[in-house]
Amino acid sequence: MIVVMFAFFYFFMMRPQKKQQQQRQEMLSGLKKGDKIITIGGLHGVIDKIDRNNNTVDLDLDGVYLTFNLSAIRTVTPQGETPAPVATTNTAKDSSDDDKPYSEGDGDSSADDQDDTNK
Repeated sequence: MIVVMFAFFYFFMMRPQKKQQQQRQEMLSGLKKGDKIITIGGLHGVIDKIDRNNNTVDLDLDGVYLTFNLSAIRTVTPQGETPAPVATTNTAKDSSDDDKPYSEGDGDSSADDQDDTNK
């Protein structure tokens, strides 16, 4: 019974974590100048210089150069790749009155509301 519990623990807890650590290590070892990255703080930048001895990376953030630890990098987009396109909404306006919010009166009821509260 204990052997079964240990096997369950290994295959569902330790093994996936080990795989994730290995993938992260491969991502960090594959970094090169020009890769676009996102830090754990949410900053987007481009790698300018990598110092493997000190485990640091210099990022170009639109002309501002910052130095981060390699462990601060969350995701990497290689130099040749472009990010996935962002979904856009249709901005065409329909002239029907169905989309307009309901309003009562001439639309300038805020002045009347203020007069009522001041009395």
